[in-house]
Amino acid sequence: MNPISPGAKVKVLFVCDQNRLRSPTAEAIFRDDPRVEVRSAGCRNDATVAVTAESLQWADLIFVMERSQRNLIRTRFEEIYQRKRIICLYIEDVYDYMDPMLIRLLTERVEPHLASSSPDAF
Repeated sequence: MNPISPGAKVKVLFVCDQNRLRSPTAEAIFRDDPRVEVRSAGCRNDATVAVTAESLQWADLIFVMERSQRNLIRTRFEEIYQRKRIICLYIEDVYDYMDPMLIRLLTERVEPHLASSSPDAF
């Protein structure tokens, strides 16, 4: 895992299937958080922004919405997968963009990891 310089923002990548609803919502709600720099991507071939080796390398912390995305990352980018902290949020693909319930779930499930993401954690 890549160390983070003291005072540096944690680089967070949010990943879902198509990068249309869940991960863009996460990117939008955490965009102004001073602790992080955020991006989003999707694992499917038809994703708006596809997850790449470069996007995974960039990230200090990767949140996937479902285990299937973590498994795809492991299959496609095994070497990177071994070196990255990937957290599954267990959020199903049943929400619209900026759905209030989705925002609540993302906030509740991501925040504990950000609160504990000091530079020493990486």
